[in-house]
Amino acid sequence: MDYQRVLDKLHVNPLNAGKTETKEYLREVFEFHMTNTPYWKRVISAARLDLDELFQGTLEEVFERIFNSGLAVDEEYLRHNWLEFIPNNYSGRIRFYQSSGTTRERAIGHWDRDYLKALHMYLRESLDEIYSLAEIYNEEHQMKALAHGPYGWYQDEISELVWSYGGVLYFIGMETDGLKKVYAKQGLEAVLKILDPLVRYTKRVMEKDTINTVRSAPPLMALFEPYHENIETTIISGVGINYEFFQHLSEKFENATLIPLYGYYAFGDLVGIQKGRSFWYYPNYPFTIIFPLKQEDGYKIVKHGERGQVGMIIARPEVLIVKLEDETAIRTPADGPFRWDGFGDPKRRVG
Repeated sequence: MDYQRVLDKLHVNPLNAGKTETKEYLREVFEFHMTNTPYWKRVISAARLDLDELFQGTLEEVFERIFNSGLAVDEEYLRHNWLEFIPNNYSGRIRFYQSSGTTRERAIGHWDRDYLKALHMYLRESLDEIYSLAEIYNEEHQMKALAHGPYGWYQDEISELVWSYGGVLYFIGMETDGLKKVYAKQGLEAVLKILDPLVRYTKRVMEKDTINTVRSAPPLMALFEPYHENIETTIISGVGINYEFFQHLSEKFENATLIPLYGYYAFGDLVGIQKGRSFWYYPNYPFTIIFPLKQEDGYKIVKHGERGQVGMIIARPEVLIVKLEDETAIRTPADGPFRWDGFGDPKRRVG
């Protein structure tokens, strides 16, 4: 199994994955991993699962049936046994990444290089459709970006995105291990002491160059306030995003487009849309499928507008993960350029 067929379709329209096509793709991924991947060969064999039965019905029914078949991977097991999730003799170009570690112990995951291409197509199409970035940045007006973040997929992803607009990027890496705990208990001043090199280098760049695009986390946006007149686009990720924070940003960066993203080490960034006081995020089908779930005679997908525990299926040639997150979110309907459901206002426990 490889990416080429899926990538060919995405090149035509990166946001055109329907539910039927996604279900068919998901079955293909399951078939591949139950034959080639140590963890899934063992688990699916032990459960004696029949894929014909597992994949009957709608995508939502299949999603529920997968979780009710006991296929969700334990968080700690995944954290310490990531090698079991790599297909035997996989021929793609794999790179290992770590999670940020801001809220819990770091995990290690792997990406095929081609997935970065697929993710870029999703991000670029979504940002242009929703936020019209292609109309802002072009040969006559260059994107000059500064991004904060951990090294790894985050750096690769933002680099490809900025370059696709003909832009240039300053990437200022930072140590993120345990930062959300420090912020919650000791406040922003304690965080900035830990991030002193980032603070100094950010100030140095902002004073020397004319940066018009910034990507950072909510607590660090204050570093850009003295330079607000030049900033046209702000991209922010983090579960701390809320209506009050965006109202504050819109007052400080009155000429800027504000873009919320939801990031996760195993699939990258998902694009968000502000809907009144809420923020809705949409996964990159067919590779990432997310529905909030409730327990009611087994796992059931909640109704639109209801909150539930986040269930996710990450389905790619190089990795298959079925997971319940230590997080809740609201189920949201299709919106904007997206043909599938999303999730809104995620809340994660810091622990």
